[in-house]
Amino acid sequence: MQDVYIVGSSGFACEVTEYVESESDFNIKGYFDLSQADYEKYSFDAPFLGSEDSFRFCGGEAIILAVSDVKVRKSIYEKLYEKGCSFPPIVHSSSFVSSRAKLGEGSILCPFVTVTANVEIGKNFQANIYSYVAHDCKIGDNVTFAPSVKCNGNVVIEDNVYIGTGAIIFQGRTGKPLVIGEGATIAAGSVVTKSVPGKKVVFGNPAIEFTKENIKRRS
Repeated sequence: MQDVYIVGSSGFACEVTEYVESESDFNIKGYFDLSQADYEKYSFDAPFLGSEDSFRFCGGEAIILAVSDVKVRKSIYEKLYEKGCSFPPIVHSSSFVSSRAKLGEGSILCPFVTVTANVEIGKNFQANIYSYVAHDCKIGDNVTFAPSVKCNGNVVIEDNVYIGTGAIIFQGRTGKPLVIGEGATIAAGSVVTKSVPGKKVVFGNPAIEFTKENIKRRS
């Protein structure tokens, strides 16, 4: 069995731990986090190792980034990559990944996730339970899908995007994809019918920018 370390000790790390323990050939060596509170809450078997910044890596250690915050995950990945760590994908057996799809390193696909034909996904993608990515989508680095995100075909999602629970991304067109720009946030339950500029936060059905005026309009 290959040794692996998990960064994060929250509820998501607990979920990922069960996937690793029940289905993979990895042996969990320990958990990194800034605080030990969550670690103690979930009663992990492997030891708490403190911050990854103070750990002496030899190079080549396998790392699972169980961190949902896209900015934090990106930062940790870059630091550990420079130290020579590797980032194996974790794909639950109930998930489906097309043989015509490309899945980047460090991806985590939770139970009942579907990735269909001609999809390209960058590194550190996280897709929580019951999410899907339909045909001809291109997804950048450090993208998070919360549970039950529905991303339809011909969509481009740029780097560092967070998409909340139950969001629906409408289908784009061949040669004219629907684009969610870098660093955007899609609130839970949103229905995205048109492209979203980078750094914007959108909400609602149809999704609009999260501003005080728009909140009043929808309340």
